Amino acid sequence: MTHHSHQTQRFYLTPATKCPYLPGQLERKIFTDIVGEQATELNDLLAHSGFRRSQLIAYRPACETCSACTSTRIVVDQFKPSSNMKRVRSHNQDLIGMVVPNKYTSEQYALFKRYLEARHRDGGMVEMSVLDYRSMIEESTIETFLIEYRIKDADSAFTGRSSGELVAVALTDKLSDGFSMVYSFFDPDANSRSLGTHIILDHIERSQKSGLPYLYLGYWVEGSRKMDYKRRYQPQELLTQNGWERVTL
Repeated sequence: MTHHSHQTQRFYLTPATKCPYLPGQLERKIFTDIVGEQATELNDLLAHSGFRRSQLIAYRPACETCSACTSTRIVVDQFKPSSNMKRVRSHNQDLIGMVVPNKYTSEQYALFKRYLEARHRDGGMVEMSVLDYRSMIEESTIETFLIEYRIKDADSAFTGRSSGELVAVALTDKLSDGFSMVYSFFDPDANSRSLGTHIILDHIERSQKSGLPYLYLGYWVEGSRKMDYKRRYQPQELLTQNGWERVTL
């Protein structure tokens, strides 16, 4: 005899804190656990409703006085890279992106720390310990993987792998209709490579090859310079009160 337990999903609200994107605003989040046998379906449902995954929870903004954060996804089939993006791809032809299990390595953590120190010294993540990093990478109840971007070695052309220098890492989830970029970081000294752009373009290509229609980019925040780069990837759909709608930002 089998027992089916139908638990009601519980949602929690965080206290208001200073918004990291817009001056003078307060941020609140609503969150819920993604656990149990239905975790994959639940995460999918939540992602389509504007939630983002962080370890074993899904969250989305629930701010009282502001609704600038909007979920965005790229329509990959119709994406056309700009001439600048084509240059970035060509400039990084000496890199190879390898899908690896979402397991911590000290090499990744060293790059992560360098990236935060250089790019986000005033952010909350800069304090993250090895254990915090490990949890961020490894704690997931859905299909999650890492892409390590390395400089090609002598055998890369034959093996499709490399043991060369690690220059970037992306933590990515697979949803039913696309990849969702959870977090990425890269060598802060390699400015000429535009690694942030390269990682997104690589994910668009991987989505196309996998037959997945969307690449989920997280939130676009109107008025935040930090988020402005997301506008460059067109066409995009934003999650509005009427559902997902095609927009030109």
